[in-house]
Amino acid sequence: MRIGVLCSGGDSPGMNAAIRGAVLRGVEVHGFEMVGFMDGWRGFHEADLVPLDRSAVRGISPLGGVILGTSRVPPFASGDGDAAEWQAIRARMAEYRLDGFLLIGGNGTQTVAKLLTDAGIRAIGLPKTIDNDLGGTDYTFGFDTAVSIASEAIDRLRTTGESHSRCMVLEVMGRNAGWIALHAGMAGGAQVTLIPEHPESIEQISEWVLSVRDRGRSSLVVVAEGFTLEGADGEVTREGLDGFGRPRLGGVAEMLAPLIEERTGIETRATVLGHVQRGGSPTAFDRVLATRTGIAAADAAHAGRWGTMAGLHGDRIDLVPLHEAVGRLKTVPDARYEEVRLNFG
Repeated sequence: MRIGVLCSGGDSPGMNAAIRGAVLRGVEVHGFEMVGFMDGWRGFHEADLVPLDRSAVRGISPLGGVILGTSRVPPFASGDGDAAEWQAIRARMAEYRLDGFLLIGGNGTQTVAKLLTDAGIRAIGLPKTIDNDLGGTDYTFGFDTAVSIASEAIDRLRTTGESHSRCMVLEVMGRNAGWIALHAGMAGGAQVTLIPEHPESIEQISEWVLSVRDRGRSSLVVVAEGFTLEGADGEVTREGLDGFGRPRLGGVAEMLAPLIEERTGIETRATVLGHVQRGGSPTAFDRVLATRTGIAAADAAHAGRWGTMAGLHGDRIDLVPLHEAVGRLKTVPDARYEEVRLNFG
């Protein structure tokens, strides 16, 4: 069996470990021939592929980024693909002698995996995203690393904030899901955590900051990039669109900081963590999760369990039908937010 490995969407720590796990299991145990496409669907369209064997994946688990590269180049120019584009996909697969795909990515990538499956093309999904917003799995690899980086930033901002009696506002990624903000805020002991799922008023935020000041401390506010103030029209965005045609989120911390300062009289500073959250070596948790996911995906291909995604449930890696994993955003449940909100201020 000849399997193609393809990564798409944003990079996420642990992708190399996932590739290694899939290749070692697929090639060494099941006797597969495996190839990787460079820069996702760009490599597939342009015949830019490399062989994947034990030597190709040696020592890559601790590395950040992804050795194959990734991109947001879509498989089809016309959304879900017209007849000619589907014919071109099948012709390319025949040219490469592919029997199926292992697709590493988030919601968009797994949606493509489902489209391929529905069209009779074999595909298995490996769920990665720092945002942890993909259904069908408890955690995606890359999330733990992003939270760890954000938690360290909180620790560092807290010391400088306390030194100057300032309120520090830290903006983290996550788009329209608040998982990174929620977990980093809890880990770092932030006095306020603001997430997209639960708008708050500037009056309430200021009240929390003032209550921290009144007991002799300096506030640390964590805000997810997709957070909106109560009554606002929408998220704070930067100029332009991302690779999926969505508004570029970012800048909410820079909007909030002067509002907090104006209402509280407390000097307030904003920090946007940005792509630092994606970079560097993955945590041990993400390396293990990604490796187990890669192993499970290769085993699924060997067993003919196409049309599934390798998701984490408790301490098990289960094969989840792709239709259960895509089509909805996995957001922070109300109960998870309420349990920490009671401690704000």
